[in-house]
Amino acid sequence: MPKLKSHSGAKKRFNLTKNGKVKRAHAFKSHILTKKDTKRCRRLRSTTYADATTEAT
Repeated sequence: MPKLKSHSGAKKRFNLTKNGKVKRAHAFKSHILTKKDTKRCRRLRSTTYADATTEAT
C-alpha cells in the first residue's frame, strides 16, 4: 500500500516545535473585528499549542 500524503491544508496551518509540540494560530482574527475589543485582538495575534488530544488527528 502506498504512503499517504500529508494534508496540504494542515501543512500550511501547523508547525512542529523541537520538542514535538504542534504550534497553531488563533481563530476569529480575520474579519468582524470592530466589535471585538483591543485586548481580545491582541491575545488572538499570538500563537498557541494544539491540545494533546487533537495532535494525533
